[in-house]
Amino acid sequence: MRVLHLIKTAHGASWAVRQTSQLVKQGYDVHVALPDGPMVAQYQQAGVTAHRLSPAVNMARPWQTPGLVADLQDCIKQVQPDLVHSHFVASTLLMRLAMRGSRIPRIFHIPGPLHLEHPLFRQLDLQTAGAHDFYLASCKWTQHTLTRYGVAPARVGLAYYGVNEEDFLKPAATAVNLPDLFPDDTAPFIVGMVAYFYGPKYFLGQRRGLKGHEDLIDALAIVRRRHPQVKGVFVGGPWGSAQRYYQKVQRYAHHKLGEAAVFLGQRNDVPSLYPQFQLAVHPSHSENVGGAVESMYARVLTLTSDVGGFPDLLLPGKTGYMAKAKSPTSLATEICRAVENQASAPALINQAFEQVSAVMNVEHNAREVSDFYQHVMKTHGGQQ
Repeated sequence: MRVLHLIKTAHGASWAVRQTSQLVKQGYDVHVALPDGPMVAQYQQAGVTAHRLSPAVNMARPWQTPGLVADLQDCIKQVQPDLVHSHFVASTLLMRLAMRGSRIPRIFHIPGPLHLEHPLFRQLDLQTAGAHDFYLASCKWTQHTLTRYGVAPARVGLAYYGVNEEDFLKPAATAVNLPDLFPDDTAPFIVGMVAYFYGPKYFLGQRRGLKGHEDLIDALAIVRRRHPQVKGVFVGGPWGSAQRYYQKVQRYAHHKLGEAAVFLGQRNDVPSLYPQFQLAVHPSHSENVGGAVESMYARVLTLTSDVGGFPDLLLPGKTGYMAKAKSPTSLATEICRAVENQASAPALINQAFEQVSAVMNVEHNAREVSDFYQHVMKTHGGQQ
């Protein structure tokens, strides 16, 4: 079977390389349409045929759409795929425009639930889907939400974007010994957060950043009244044009926490930093499985919010702790629980590692994708 994947970026999205390389190993003839960039070589090394074009609607430059549609139509004519597999909203919209009148089945593999959480963008997706469109969810929340809004269960599959332990745990030498950042405390309890800083999208009603940095800052201020040894370490820099937002969050943290919060910026040694956390926190407002995968693989006690795909990995009291999203009070309660129950941490960490290893296994996830391909072809064949 020949499959054409649509990837809107050649910078990052390493999960797509892992997935397509596994499909090649299973015998699929895999092609990918993506812009030129550093990831192109990785696809080619994996045996994937790369076609350089921009396979995504540019919302900021809508006048470019006809040209993008024509480019994708030419690519489809050249590849002659049995199935087209898209991974982003913008790529999916272009796919549907370019394939109007085509009977080739297409799949929208949803990497994150954000657009489904907002009525306008949810309807844009659902209303542009036709008889030849199928969905792959990458967490159970997305799967259930699609069917709740009227997508037939037979048109929705589930396949996580797999990550194996070795894909993340590549420790690099680090010059940072985190306890040294807090010389006022000989035994700090370090709460770490690893995430980019995404500025609020006010048109979506956001007042705080998507990753919940401000919520964690507020929570730490509450926790420190009871446990002053708790410190916060924030790893990650601004995404895109979010530099002003990044600086704003730093000022807010200094106001609320003083010297008890440290910002390390963008790092390339994250696997070496994780083991220095006593607790990794992921307080996102919207998420798929996010950074919880990394901290659980790194065998660090993990706390998440209760959104998206986090519950697929985080089982409260079994594989870690979970707080209500957008609730600093709930977050503070769970951080205190972790501080006050450190004896239970090893068992939670071990069970978390077993859970993430089972759910996020790359080879297993590729088989999930392959099984859905076979289902789509069988279902779609019955419609023709």
